[in-house]
Amino acid sequence: MQKRLTTELGRMTGEEYATSPKTPVWIILENVRSAHNVGSFFRTADAFGCAGISLCGYTAQPPHKQVDKVALGATDSVPWLGFDDAPAAIAEAKAAGYLVLGVEQAHGAISLEDMPCPEGGIALVFGNEVDGVEADTLAVCDGAVEVPQFGMKHSLNVSVCGGAVLWEATRRYRL
Repeated sequence: MQKRLTTELGRMTGEEYATSPKTPVWIILENVRSAHNVGSFFRTADAFGCAGISLCGYTAQPPHKQVDKVALGATDSVPWLGFDDAPAAIAEAKAAGYLVLGVEQAHGAISLEDMPCPEGGIALVFGNEVDGVEADTLAVCDGAVEVPQFGMKHSLNVSVCGGAVLWEATRRYRL
């Protein structure tokens, strides 16, 4: 078995990507302190064809050296919006028809494999690396989803968690 060359991957041009159908998943990042994590979300959103990202609170926004370094150009392909706070982004997502789910270890959270993926799409809220999704933000979500974990720590890096949740949503919408 050999690795495929970049030229064999069938990559779209920027114009093709801009007009291609998107996975009906919007990402909302609340006070994500690491610009590297933000860049990772952009790259993952591009890989899975997500509709876009809302950057809330003190989450780093492009152009930003560390975001751009990790995003590898995805800040140009993935639409993004900036908000003072996550509840404002959630209100806009709801107005656009998205079901809004906080990704959090919370009472009443549903397990990732049972996450609803309605036709109108989902907006997924990811919180700060230490504190998670804020309580007042979680209160305005339509529900919460939790990634099952089987180790001692019950803790994932936010961008790693994002990769798992976004893959599951993409798989369910596209495959």
